[in-house]
Amino acid sequence: MLIKPSTAIRQDYKGFSELCHSIDEPVVLTRNGEADLVVMSYEAFRRAEARTRLEGKLLVAAHDISSDRPLRDADDVLGRVAERIDAATR
Repeated sequence: MLIKPSTAIRQDYKGFSELCHSIDEPVVLTRNGEADLVVMSYEAFRRAEARTRLEGKLLVAAHDISSDRPLRDADDVLGRVAERIDAATR
């Protein structure tokens, strides 16, 4: 993770924005030598959110599998997904 002083964003916003987009990871901004804020591009933020949601769903699925809960048939699930897509595109 890259660490920059808070003045970096104030002195050159365009350059700072380009940096955030080019490294595709969070940048820690410091204030008086201490970590203060974390900044990242919107695209990187959306990907991080998606990863977090997926990890949550995978944890639920792993719990369901380990608890011997009855699981749905994959063909049934895919069929239901296809029906919803068809209904949404009408």
